[in-house]
Amino acid sequence: MIDLSNKKGLIVGVANDRSVAWGCAKVLHAAGAKLAITYGRDKTREYVEPLLEQVPADIFTQMDITNTEHRSAVADKIKSKWGSLDFLIHSVAFAPADDLHGRVVDASRDGFLLSTEISCYSLISLIKTCEPLMTKGGSILTMTYYGSQKVMPMYGIMGPMKALLEAIVKYTAAELGKEKIRVNAISPGPLQTRAASGISDFDKLLKKCHDVAPLCSQLSTEDVGNLAAFLVSDLSKNITGDVHYVDCGYKVMG
Repeated sequence: MIDLSNKKGLIVGVANDRSVAWGCAKVLHAAGAKLAITYGRDKTREYVEPLLEQVPADIFTQMDITNTEHRSAVADKIKSKWGSLDFLIHSVAFAPADDLHGRVVDASRDGFLLSTEISCYSLISLIKTCEPLMTKGGSILTMTYYGSQKVMPMYGIMGPMKALLEAIVKYTAAELGKEKIRVNAISPGPLQTRAASGISDFDKLLKKCHDVAPLCSQLSTEDVGNLAAFLVSDLSKNITGDVHYVDCGYKVMG
């Protein structure tokens, strides 16, 4: 097990016990990290708060990532409690159903802008918020998907969103490198999460991955957490600006 007992991190995107962010929280907690966990909407709290019995959080508070005051309040709590921050995990994405299931060329302007704000700009805004707290360097992670590189049926506007997200990773990694802050993306294979339930024919995509991937294994959110643990640890101190796959090898099959 990687030792993260000297690390303090903010995890954004825990919505329930099937969230990728929750899989990361469990692994990082087991490795000794101290955690700040936020929830978005009011109704999300009832699903997230009971999880703290398994993974206690030093800081647990609401943060609408589109709300500047919320982000500033979280930064103030972190500074007051810990003084500094070692890592940020951003696991947030959204697209309206019509834009997710329809053609990209038919995407509404409002849907496109909302998807961009929540799925992409939120990473920029959180990096801006957390940068002053990473006084000794740090690690920033976000979650992407192979639909950024290849056209995935029924993935709609989220494919371009993930492509933009990956470009943001590269540019921010270049900009923050002099501060010893690393920025990377994790690209999991298909996972049975609440977000995945919004994708039409997701079961077919899951089966295809299982049938085609070299390892033919069932992925879990903890598999993503294991990679996250490595990427926030000092073992990855010279790794930045890239996309790291945990997909049982599906990507190499075309």
